Amino acid sequence: MAVEPGRVFEMDVVLPHAGANHIVLKASERPGEISTLNNMAVAEINAVRDRLKVLLVSGEPHMGERGWRNILKSDPSVDLVHFTILRPPEKQDGTPLNELSLIPFPIMELFERKLHEFDLVVFDRYRKRGVLTNRYLENIVEYVNGGGALLEAAGPSFASPLSLYRTPLASLLPGAPTGAILETRFTPQISAPGTRHPVTGELQINRANEEWGPWFRLIDVNTNGGTVLMTGADEKPLLVLNRFGKGRVAQLTSDHAWLWGRGYQGGGPQAELFRRIAHWLMKEPDLEEEKLSAKRAGSSLEIKRRSMTSDLDNVSVTHPDGSQESVRLSTFEKGVATARTPLKGVGLYQVTSGPLQTLVAIGNLNPIENRNVLATDKKIIALTEQNGGGYIWRSEEALPDLRQVTNGSSYSGRNWWGLRRNEAYEIAGYTTIPLFPLWLAMCVAGLGMLFMWWRESR
Repeated sequence: MAVEPGRVFEMDVVLPHAGANHIVLKASERPGEISTLNNMAVAEINAVRDRLKVLLVSGEPHMGERGWRNILKSDPSVDLVHFTILRPPEKQDGTPLNELSLIPFPIMELFERKLHEFDLVVFDRYRKRGVLTNRYLENIVEYVNGGGALLEAAGPSFASPLSLYRTPLASLLPGAPTGAILETRFTPQISAPGTRHPVTGELQINRANEEWGPWFRLIDVNTNGGTVLMTGADEKPLLVLNRFGKGRVAQLTSDHAWLWGRGYQGGGPQAELFRRIAHWLMKEPDLEEEKLSAKRAGSSLEIKRRSMTSDLDNVSVTHPDGSQESVRLSTFEKGVATARTPLKGVGLYQVTSGPLQTLVAIGNLNPIENRNVLATDKKIIALTEQNGGGYIWRSEEALPDLRQVTNGSSYSGRNWWGLRRNEAYEIAGYTTIPLFPLWLAMCVAGLGMLFMWWRESR
């Protein structure tokens, strides 16, 4: 991009994620430049997420219906729109519309006109009821493929012919129902991949030795993609996360999570689990399963690489002076590998691991002394004239002689500079200490007389 020097240029910047974003501006090096230290400027912009919009559609009232609603409503960064379908089309009893206390479900408004305004769509125990036609469900598939998010919290109807899997949503749901419903006691467990994933890995760390409460129903599914983070009875999939196009999909195959919220037999981290699932779907940076971060730790650069696999290559670090270093990752635990490397001065460090890249700014990247490196006398002329001093260009004249002068109006001349004798001193106090104590003087005198008497006696 060509920018004319000396003129203010404005441009719009799209911030890719919440948190710290570094905007790097570089000018190409030209022949004869005095210094290239001011060819780069870095602007750090801290991005704050706008309020997230979530659409929650409950297919029918049930014990856990308020679970998702309460958790999403408690998050101040979330705007929730919640509908429970209480009057499907087949329930027609002739009651006049003006006497109904229920409002009609705004299908076209939500699933066609404003669908892309939502960051997440949640179906809670929803089943085919003639309310959402295939046309609107196909809109949801396009919405997720374009970067949206869908959560399907299954109920018993998911294993029936009225399942959402019998709709166009089957193309993005990672779990296909087998038709079986396991009505048995089980305790949700975190799978091996789940211990590495940030959505459930933290739950395992916080769990310690506490036992979670049991659930009693699981919809049996066969996974055709995605990652199983939690398992239920007979190690069947309980929580499955998947990516579809540019969007994300989560599937929970039980409707008994509310037992954790009620504290049944010890309960469990229902609120934390739901919150993490929702924020992963809405692309929270801290919950990315593949993440690279770096920060200053004393005199070293601390690097953290989160991944679902332990087979990671070395991390490449580009120092401010342009030199590159390959750093070996170590201490891989709970999906996070760490490494350290010594810092090499102030500047912008670029850390790369495969397709991931992050920038770390150490110190002041735009110091005032690097903004204009051209030698000039304009900034000291006024100061030297005010104080009677002077200046010379080393390239044009020889260094002047230095002389001590008294207070006067001029402290410089041809080939000389004056160092003013200020006589500016003050005696704040003094202490006298005898260098030769009296008793020592008498001893020395006595010894001297004894020595002379001894000599005369010889």
